[in-house]
Amino acid sequence: MSDPFPFAARPIIEVQRLTRQFDSKIALNDLSLIVPRGGVFGLIGGNGAGKTTLIRHILGMLKAQSGSLRVFGLDPVENPVGVLGRIGYLSEDRDLPNWMRVHELIRYTQAFYPNWDPKYAEELREAFDLDPKAKVKALSRGQRARAGLLVALAHRPELLVLDEPSSGLDPVVRRDILGAIIRTIADEGRTVFFSSHLLDEVERVADRVAIIHEGRIMLTASMDEIKESHRRMTLRFGKAMSQPPALVGTLACEGGGAEWTYVCNGESEQLRRAAEAIGATVVDDSALSLDEIFVSRIQ
Repeated sequence: MSDPFPFAARPIIEVQRLTRQFDSKIALNDLSLIVPRGGVFGLIGGNGAGKTTLIRHILGMLKAQSGSLRVFGLDPVENPVGVLGRIGYLSEDRDLPNWMRVHELIRYTQAFYPNWDPKYAEELREAFDLDPKAKVKALSRGQRARAGLLVALAHRPELLVLDEPSSGLDPVVRRDILGAIIRTIADEGRTVFFSSHLLDEVERVADRVAIIHEGRIMLTASMDEIKESHRRMTLRFGKAMSQPPALVGTLACEGGGAEWTYVCNGESEQLRRAAEAIGATVVDDSALSLDEIFVSRIQ
């Protein structure tokens, strides 16, 4: 049988029916996900949805209880050398050795990566305004995030994994990480995979998005496809109704009397025709934010 993913086009992450349970809690529930090479992939979900558990499997920190996971076509648990050296990782905790100085952190991390680029590391240190003599424990939360990002990027990884990278950061640092840095990495042909519950920033930088809820992937598509296929439509009927008439693709509905507002999955023209078929007049038709789409999908 031929390989369904030729080498040049093989996804960078392939997850097939992955399940993970901690005692009685199911953290990942028969989860499947494909992350293509290149661009920015956003994983969105609430606290406890399974985002960090999935990332720990990607990094080989957890072994699949059932199902499979491949990164670069390899099992990260069975082949950590072939996987981890090609990944840059920034965790939500920014867990860096407090006793080191910045220049010691850089030199220490360099030893683990044959492809480390000292010139690029110095460029990042200057761009992030990090004092090489400063102790890690004395850095602010934003400076720790920048230091963590520096050591995640300086070996020019094929895959950059960010777990809630903006947690607790001020808007300026958040903009630095999710604007200039992420976009630069993606534009160089690398892949950025990041999880976040801050949907406005995901909407701003992601090319593709997956929604995870209670350990399952509810939806995955390009950002453009998701935005184009979800609409808010307010319909007016010829008479007052106690319940909203059924409309194809409805995810949520509110209103009363002769006027009801629907949140729908479908293209605008298709939904307009469906509204006409149930005797309604469209009085408003608008796009949804990613936050509104997320809420409609998990409620």
